[in-house]
Amino acid sequence: MRHGAAVVLLVTATLEAAPPRREAPPSTLIVNAVVIDGTGGARRAGAVRLRGDRIAEVGDLRAAAGENVVDAHGLVLAPGFIDTHSHGDRVLFAHRDALAAVSQGITTIVAGQDGGSPWPLSDFFARLQKEPAAVNVAAYAGHGRLRHEVMGQDFRRAATPAEVARMRALLERELRAGALGLSTGLEYDPGIYSAPSEVIDLARVAAAAGGRYISHVRSEDRHFWEAIDEIVTIGREAKLPVQVSHAKLAMRSLWGQADRLLRTLDEARARGIDVSADVYPYLYWQSTLTVLFPERDFDNRAAAEFALREVSAPDGLLLGRFAPEPAYAGKTLADIARLRGTDPPATLMDLIREALAYEKKTGHDDVESVIGTSMSEPDLERLLAWPHANICTDGELDGRHPRGFGTFPRVLGRYVRERGVISLEDAVRKMTSLAAHHVGLFGRGEIRPGAAADLVLFDPATVLDRATTQDPQALATGIGTVWVNGAVVYEEGAATGNRPGRVLRRAGVR
Repeated sequence: MRHGAAVVLLVTATLEAAPPRREAPPSTLIVNAVVIDGTGGARRAGAVRLRGDRIAEVGDLRAAAGENVVDAHGLVLAPGFIDTHSHGDRVLFAHRDALAAVSQGITTIVAGQDGGSPWPLSDFFARLQKEPAAVNVAAYAGHGRLRHEVMGQDFRRAATPAEVARMRALLERELRAGALGLSTGLEYDPGIYSAPSEVIDLARVAAAAGGRYISHVRSEDRHFWEAIDEIVTIGREAKLPVQVSHAKLAMRSLWGQADRLLRTLDEARARGIDVSADVYPYLYWQSTLTVLFPERDFDNRAAAEFALREVSAPDGLLLGRFAPEPAYAGKTLADIARLRGTDPPATLMDLIREALAYEKKTGHDDVESVIGTSMSEPDLERLLAWPHANICTDGELDGRHPRGFGTFPRVLGRYVRERGVISLEDAVRKMTSLAAHHVGLFGRGEIRPGAAADLVLFDPATVLDRATTQDPQALATGIGTVWVNGAVVYEEGAATGNRPGRVLRRAGVR
């Protein structure tokens, strides 16, 4: 009896310690959809079943008992869009619903761009796991951040071998945390002062870890061809995939040379260098006024005149932010010159001097921004159509450039439906599987069994951007429902409040 009682007690204890049984999560069946699977293949009518955070089945499917059924009413169902160049990390914890992204069908953002990245990535990722966003987040480790940590304010020079060694060690740590690779912003401080050998050394560290390299190249105007040669050389010497960020020809004298650029990149690919690009569908960029002076000679009138003649005219430079005089936001350089009674070159130099003085006085480093018009439509269309170019926003979640809210619908509406620059299937490929491939993300960007349940349902007949420089946060039309990891994050023109996004680390890192 005593032995039997002991057995009963043991069994009882085991049953009590076991976790309660949970029912399998309900499945969702999306029916009457036009499926564009992200591979570039032809669209087809069908249904897609989601189970938990994965795509379970694709094809001619019938609803199961108790299943949640979504009628697509003939709209296009595509993989969720992947933004390979995002600045959404800057204010992500203040905008965890990521409305700017999900309202245009983006389900994954790739941060740590232009040489700047959250620091350290391990802390950023840990916070994201505790406070998830509506979108998935991956990130590069920023070269500029590494330089800042090692060199501080003494960055206006080439790094010493000892300093490069310290940067390598920090990069290795960020790669262990899950960074996709190394990003550079070689047109910005502090990266602009780096020697090419420094960047190659760090790229080799990324390559050894199976990472990649993405770059705002050293010049998008005056020294453009040398900058393209540099990124190709990095790919060749470091033996890793390299990507040209937001590819453009941003100087009047370069207009019409898109074919030369693509020929250069194709020739590099033919030699075994895995070079690609991302592109946004606007003729105007956003940066700082200081970027117009690559020699950092801000009092050089000849350099100011050149910038206003070749890079962007005074009425094409729109201030997004100017902390010393906030009322200048939304005005062009031409407007401000008239207000001040000074000519545009003098006004440009004065604004930079005032911004730098304000930065020194306050310690703030986000003092001014400018939106500059400096590209041509035929060049943009050629770059968009290049088979190895994917789509990116280069945008923010609360920014002044309309690309933050409008990029992907703009491509689908203006460059697919209206202009016929690329087909709908190819546009979706560039936004999904190609984007995933270019940054090294696996299991996303396709509609197939086993892939992540990141999806967007949109109307190809009405999808269009509405954001402008005057109303940069206007929501696009034609985006219906967006799922991230199987949960609806955007529907009927609004964020749902669900925040199922995950940290996406480089393959092999947990």
